[in-house]
Amino acid sequence: MTDYPDDADGNALKYVEEQGSDMSRPMDIDIQVAAPDELTAIEIANAAMTLGYRTDTYFDDDLEDAEEASEPWTCECSKVMVLSYENIVAAQAELNEIARPLGAYVDGWGTFGNADNQ
Repeated sequence: MTDYPDDADGNALKYVEEQGSDMSRPMDIDIQVAAPDELTAIEIANAAMTLGYRTDTYFDDDLEDAEEASEPWTCECSKVMVLSYENIVAAQAELNEIARPLGAYVDGWGTFGNADNQ
């Protein structure tokens, strides 16, 4: 078991590894970017695609009060990569560089891991 930092990213990495993923092998990673409106989400998606991400934009109608949410749109940026602390922090930072000037921000990430592909 790898020793990860004691923060949200480190805890998520530890969980992925505990679920049986081989952390030395690539896996699909999905990073969510919260955006205030559809045009901003699309602009983030276009910029992220130039960095090699696959993207999808959607309105988060699961929010309790989506009409009052300040960031009801999501741009999901996906990439196959080796999931390490350094890699996930760097990916979030590069997406935040795109998002922040547009009033958006990285709002989390997830993966199904690669345990089924071993």
